[in-house]
Amino acid sequence: MTNVSAKTPASPTPSPLHAVVAGDFEAVNRAIIEQLNSNVPLVETIGQYIIESGGKRLRPLLVLLAARALAYEGDKHITLAALIEFMHTSTLLHDDVVDDSHLRRGRKTANDAWGNAPSVLVGDFLYSRSFQMMVSVGSMRIMAILSSATCIIAEGEVLQLTNIGNPSLSEDAYFETIQGKTAMLFEAASHCGAVLAEATPEQERALQHYGRYLGLAFQLIDDLLDYQGDADAMGKNVGDDLAEGKPTLPLINAMERGTPEEAKLIRQAIRQGGLDRLDEVLAIVHRTGALDYTRERAVEMVECALKELEKLPESAYRDSMAELARLAVERQS
Repeated sequence: MTNVSAKTPASPTPSPLHAVVAGDFEAVNRAIIEQLNSNVPLVETIGQYIIESGGKRLRPLLVLLAARALAYEGDKHITLAALIEFMHTSTLLHDDVVDDSHLRRGRKTANDAWGNAPSVLVGDFLYSRSFQMMVSVGSMRIMAILSSATCIIAEGEVLQLTNIGNPSLSEDAYFETIQGKTAMLFEAASHCGAVLAEATPEQERALQHYGRYLGLAFQLIDDLLDYQGDADAMGKNVGDDLAEGKPTLPLINAMERGTPEEAKLIRQAIRQGGLDRLDEVLAIVHRTGALDYTRERAVEMVECALKELEKLPESAYRDSMAELARLAVERQS
């Protein structure tokens, strides 16, 4: 096991998207550091390690942008954004254990460094701490949204687990899975920002749906990049989903568009897992246009997200949310 000394977590480098909420974003980073405090050194060490491991902190950013887009002037959006990041981080710790992952964002996963048991338990700590922070926000509606979201996220993860090795998964069932395991926290982040800002019912629905569509677009591109991305840029290996036997949209669509022989090969690869057939599968998903189709579905989600933003008043915050949606389908990692 790795012995990594505790230190102050590094903040992610702000992007132009963060510029309009730069002060808020720094406050969120400070809140994260403060709330990692624990009497148990290993909790702080692992918590800091996973939080400083990179990432753009998009979900907290959504909270800040959504609240500010509706002219929120308080400070509870800082706590809300930080607790959303804790919830997300806890799911990463648990996911890496479930998937037996060894690399995330170009670094060893926590479970690879310290083992499965500490990773799961620190994930539990971060979840628990997020609910402590949620209480301090003082909104029963926000507590209801986030407690419901945690259940849906867990169900989505279980659903994905039960679908491993299942080449018969339909496109509809695939979208149901990614809505739960990924899009739900995006949706909850923007939805809670709207509730905190006392949005009108129309504005609240718009921000809720914006987050949902944005989350779906992000997961679609993640699944696409698994078959055409750059391993160094992604911080994980190309073909990881296939190795785990995950039937994602590129494979589902390739089986629909390919020849019976190609569909049979992909079905066998999903059932068996591993990377023995990776080169053949890559050739099929490229030849059939399955990656182009996956990108088209992601673009469709982004267009839906942008349409929801039209229901909000014009502002620099709304513009940043629109740019975030567009970048969702342009990224390479």
